[in-house]
Amino acid sequence: MIFIDGLECGVYDREIFEELRAGQLSAIVNTVSFWEDAGETLDRLGLWRDLIRENSDLVTTARTAADVEAADAAGKTAIIMGSQGSDLLDGRLRYVELFHDLGLRVMQLTYNNQNSLGSSCYEAVDSGLARFGKEVVREMNAVGMLIDLSHVGNKTGLDTVDWSEQPVAITHANPSSLFPHARNKPDDLLRALAEKGGVLGLATYRNINGDWVESVDKWCELVKRTVDLIGIDHVAIGTDLGRKSGIPELNWMRMGRWTRTPNYGAGSAANPGKAKAVEWMADTTGFPVLAEALGRNGFAAGEVEAIMGGNWMRLYRTVFGG
Repeated sequence: MIFIDGLECGVYDREIFEELRAGQLSAIVNTVSFWEDAGETLDRLGLWRDLIRENSDLVTTARTAADVEAADAAGKTAIIMGSQGSDLLDGRLRYVELFHDLGLRVMQLTYNNQNSLGSSCYEAVDSGLARFGKEVVREMNAVGMLIDLSHVGNKTGLDTVDWSEQPVAITHANPSSLFPHARNKPDDLLRALAEKGGVLGLATYRNINGDWVESVDKWCELVKRTVDLIGIDHVAIGTDLGRKSGIPELNWMRMGRWTRTPNYGAGSAANPGKAKAVEWMADTTGFPVLAEALGRNGFAAGEVEAIMGGNWMRLYRTVFGG
């Protein structure tokens, strides 16, 4: 069975790569950048290349679905390069192709602020996918880069699903009908995503789950209800794990350079710090535990395979090729 984590945002070293292998992860999507511009993202990609080279017995880079399969066959975890924002484009459409050439395969249109592409989930008013956003979506379609709507506003998300010529993803969010939160997604967006062949990566991040993560069996009920909503072929895992990230990393994610005012992201003034780890998915060694729990909670073997990685692989073949 192939295990894939559709989105992580931690600080990586050999210990984390060993956790990926202990959890039998065939692939993860990392977070190369949030608010970083083009030059800073190039630096981050270079650092990632060094890190993967230094740990090549454990991990490798994936640009295609076939690369993921090859990594799995070699007993390694494939790292799929991703960005949680589009600041790296510096307003230049041609940078989509250039970053794709450098290995970037997943990009979120907006992070936590409105930008020149569209709105974020935290804006009071969502004006939808902008003209530049439409150009970027079609450019991502053309080069084979997966569009991520995880932090995107709902109207912008619906516009993107409609405009894109390829299926898109929400790599790390949950249905807002199951846990109301600005970061989670309404049923109409999730159904539209599924109708166009997209995939939702359910997150185990405590702040957007509430009581659903109190046990692995309870979280399996959230998975069941999501499958009832959009179908077994469109549900996967995107933990949003942030292993070894501390307050400096959290502040960068939430505040970047755009504010001096405390900003809590998916937290709140009453819950300002790093979210408490989910006991059964404190790190990726929890993936085999989750697979076993899904089977114990009524999912057939083929359904477990689809949720744990098969649905991501189908989407990657469609968008990345290979």
